[in-house]
Amino acid sequence: MTASKSISAMALADSSFDGTVASPVYYRYEQVDNVKIFYREAGNPEAPTILLLHGFAASSFMFRDLIPALAESYHVIAPDLPAFGFTEAPARDEYSYTFNQLAKTIEHFTVQLKLNTYALMVHDYGAPVGWRLAVSHPERVTAIISQNGNAYEEGLGESWAPIQRYWHEPTEQNRKALHDFPTPASIKWQYLEGVADTSSVSPDGYTLEGLQISRPGNADIQLDLVLDYASNVAMYPLFQKYFREYQPPLLAVWGKNDPFFLPAGALAWKRDLPDADIRFYDTGHFALETHGREIVPVISEFLKKNVV
Repeated sequence: MTASKSISAMALADSSFDGTVASPVYYRYEQVDNVKIFYREAGNPEAPTILLLHGFAASSFMFRDLIPALAESYHVIAPDLPAFGFTEAPARDEYSYTFNQLAKTIEHFTVQLKLNTYALMVHDYGAPVGWRLAVSHPERVTAIISQNGNAYEEGLGESWAPIQRYWHEPTEQNRKALHDFPTPASIKWQYLEGVADTSSVSPDGYTLEGLQISRPGNADIQLDLVLDYASNVAMYPLFQKYFREYQPPLLAVWGKNDPFFLPAGALAWKRDLPDADIRFYDTGHFALETHGREIVPVISEFLKKNVV
């Protein structure tokens, strides 16, 4: 008996196996200008598309459990942003590591893949990239899911203080003061901070991202993005205007113990989107890592109601 047949036999012998087979996930690359974007794809391309945009310090790997769950009903696309995951991005002197440029690259990516409309799910850095896509082409965005992806100043926690100093005074001294930010130890802290039982967090995510951040030149790229994050805060009023004017269906699934993005940032959506569905979970920045079992069904139900 071959290994694949053995696995099938074992599955059939399991009384919990219902005969269904999960939609396969494909791992692809797309050349977009001078960036070779890695992305995960699953589901029927004729179904409504869900575009998943990760943040720092993560990659499309953070959606590894969500993708197959959504792929039964949707076409799911999850790219790695430039300088993250498996995406092959140029050096700093060949590519401008700003959020405007990240958004431009991802927009070109969606056009090349012929994603005419899509629901957005964003996390952390993926949020300002997603907000720029929505502001530029509101007709393309059918719904929004935010997992600790901020759009309001009251959502910025005290952990931003040294970063904000760098924004106001972008000196070499203030940049050096952030040298611990793009490190494996800092990334591990971000995954574990605010989590009641840290043994519930798989080490895969922060280990993989720690290896990525250690690649030559990547720490400087991340500090460039940290500096440019000020441009996102400056655009918050524009993003909020988009929410008010277009009233996209919005679900926020929020780790309430996130040291970077506070619950107040999620609740602020109610000012602009009175019908927004705001959910809090007793965890940190990476809520899907610890509360995926609770969050995935909530996302599925939201999409069922709002994405046809």
